[in-house]
Amino acid sequence: MIMERKIRLSAVVAVLLWCIMPAMAEDVVYLTTEQFKARIFDYTKEKEWKYKGDKPCVIDFYTTWCGPCKRLAPIMEELSQQYCDQVVFYKADTERERELAYVFQISSIPQVMYIPVEGKPALLKGLYPKEEIVKIIEDFLLGRKR
Repeated sequence: MIMERKIRLSAVVAVLLWCIMPAMAEDVVYLTTEQFKARIFDYTKEKEWKYKGDKPCVIDFYTTWCGPCKRLAPIMEELSQQYCDQVVFYKADTERERELAYVFQISSIPQVMYIPVEGKPALLKGLYPKEEIVKIIEDFLLGRKR
């Protein structure tokens, strides 16, 4: 009887985790300078750009008070869900991560860095419409010319 309950409870927990985990995987990840160096590129040790990830990524450089950044945030959230298996989405707060902002010369926001698995990243200034961001992701990051 007790063993039966443990098995049922384990099955319920497994189902709940299965339902919750995809949502967690789709969220935009907040990126610190140390995480950037560990996951993306360690500019303190390397001279030539070499992306460390196995999926392309998008990094949204923002601040909490920036109006255009606030308008970009839900677009990035939506795209992170749409491309969850293909592209990793990050956010880096330029006021908290001043070193990153300095290294990449982030002087106006929003700025978005698009990083393909192979090749150099592209850093674009300003707020782009969702359709343009999708085109950049499809063409530049995923190599699907439409």
